[in-house]
Amino acid sequence: MSQTYYYTGHDTIGAHIAHRLGASGWTRVDDVADADFAFTYCTHAGALEDAYFEQDGLVKNAEPGTVLIDLSPSTPSFAREVSAVATVSDLVPVEAPIALIDPHGAEAFDDLDNIVCYLAGDEDAIESARDVLALIAGTVVATGGAGTAQLAKTAHTVQVAGQIMSAVEADAIRRATRAAGLVGEMGEAGEPKARNAAPASSSPFLTELGRSTERAIAQDDFEGPYTVEMLMAEVVAAMTAADDVDLILPQLEAIMHLLEVIAVIGGADMAPASVSLAYRSEEESARVGLDWTRAASLFSDHEHHHGEHGDEDDLDDYDAFDDYESFGGFGGGFGGYSAN
Repeated sequence: MSQTYYYTGHDTIGAHIAHRLGASGWTRVDDVADADFAFTYCTHAGALEDAYFEQDGLVKNAEPGTVLIDLSPSTPSFAREVSAVATVSDLVPVEAPIALIDPHGAEAFDDLDNIVCYLAGDEDAIESARDVLALIAGTVVATGGAGTAQLAKTAHTVQVAGQIMSAVEADAIRRATRAAGLVGEMGEAGEPKARNAAPASSSPFLTELGRSTERAIAQDDFEGPYTVEMLMAEVVAAMTAADDVDLILPQLEAIMHLLEVIAVIGGADMAPASVSLAYRSEEESARVGLDWTRAASLFSDHEHHHGEHGDEDDLDDYDAFDDYESFGGFGGGFGGYSAN
């Protein structure tokens, strides 16, 4: 018997689901009341809350017994709220944040082995969703009750974002040192390497993700289905989860600042390797469509140029964009429905 599904949210994930489920004989419907399963993936907290709790949202309009699968990055507290409200409405809530092992490249969503879904809910919900999630992700990891999948996704985000930024900064210091004439790189025959040749790896002991990030940066590979916007959503969700337990994560805060800058100057739809452009010249950024004049409002009283470092007071400039919601993040926080 053909299964029906409804989807709302980000087009990239929607296209992935449509491709995978369509190939398995599933039918997409336009009205959630006609769906056996409903999927969501949002990069904005407000959009995610609306998808579930507005008058035209899933909770009010899905038929009893509909399986609601949220693939979005959010927080354990918001996931528990969705679970509680959906269960009271005789729906089957499933928490299944989707994650990529390697987010780089045009084929990031093509290889199922590159895709992970963390899965949480009660036992019946997990069993209802496991088979369909196996159609869209090569690895499905059951984590336990409501909130645990988002916690697992948070840990995934922290590690992935950290490795990406480590590679970005390693590349930045190599480029800056060579540009300053302090070192040079030679080819195999003793000839200088071509100007745009990939820089030597910073370490022979990098992780696979570290090597992949370095390749993307060296090749100026700034296009792909996984974008700065999506990484921002994951980072802010992780930061919000940490804030819920009064934990400060300085590494993620620093990463978020750089992602915001790239998004503001026009790179929200570019691949994460584009963050490396924050350390390069304006001319290089302009060649791929970024406009640094759009960043002027982000810096308050100090004169500051990307790629140039002043004294420690320049860090205060980042206070100008602490409102993550302005840049498409989850600045409003999760769980807003509870306060309404």
